[in-house]
Amino acid sequence: MSDTLVLGAVAYDPKVVTIWDGFKAWFEKRGFPFDYVLFSNYERQVEAHLEGALDVAWNSPLAWLQAERIGAAIGRPASAIAMRDTDQDLTSIILVRADSGIAAIEGLRGQRVAVGAADSPQATLIPLGHLAAAGLEPGSAFEVLPFDRLPGKHGDHIGGERDAVRALVRGDAGAACLIDANHLLFAQDGTLPTGSARVLARTSPYDHCNFTILGGATPQIGRFRELLLGMRHSDPELRALLDLEGLKEWRPGRTSGYGPLAGAVDRFGTIDAFVAGVASRCR
Repeated sequence: MSDTLVLGAVAYDPKVVTIWDGFKAWFEKRGFPFDYVLFSNYERQVEAHLEGALDVAWNSPLAWLQAERIGAAIGRPASAIAMRDTDQDLTSIILVRADSGIAAIEGLRGQRVAVGAADSPQATLIPLGHLAAAGLEPGSAFEVLPFDRLPGKHGDHIGGERDAVRALVRGDAGAACLIDANHLLFAQDGTLPTGSARVLARTSPYDHCNFTILGGATPQIGRFRELLLGMRHSDPELRALLDLEGLKEWRPGRTSGYGPLAGAVDRFGTIDAFVAGVASRCR
């Protein structure tokens, strides 16, 4: 139906279907026609959005930068309309073994640093950008040991982070990069044995996912955002869905927290070819 708002999301985990089926039913009970399309990777989702197949996209931070830069190049400015409370002010950390003699970032020179997926903002791009800004250029000052699992999903699956931490524990790497929240998770699930590692460095804060639109807001988008921001964790119909999606509340979107990632992709040229290619096709 033409009045149905269509959202795009990436299927990084089977729970994504449960989440969006549940939200779809909740929206429709409130008289808001809603549907969603799942993609196997963010690049395909960004292209579909720019081609007009989607009204809004649930984007990773890297996909946000892709959409923002392509949109700017073709005259379709992108906006972030909402995000989770848990998408704001995150940090990544660089772990070393507890018995390591490495006391400062400079001590990583000549070491092997384990990272997650090549397109993971949290476990690769931002922490490597942090090290580069401190004077240690990846690949020359130290060896990068990548665990490039499920390309196109931008590290949302966290599998590469788990592999990087396992490499640190085994002694195959002198350091490992991961998002701070997964440090706690991996300690709880046994991936990181108690007392086996310590935090060497922490990145500056950054933001994660957001709902992205292209061009001006429509009445549909306005109502969608209003409903999102009105969701309450105390609502028994929503509580399990919000828990699965990892939030207590939706907040208004902001773009001020993407500086560390933007700096990293500019330094490494991570998305240049994709942005240029899609922009040329969409003009």
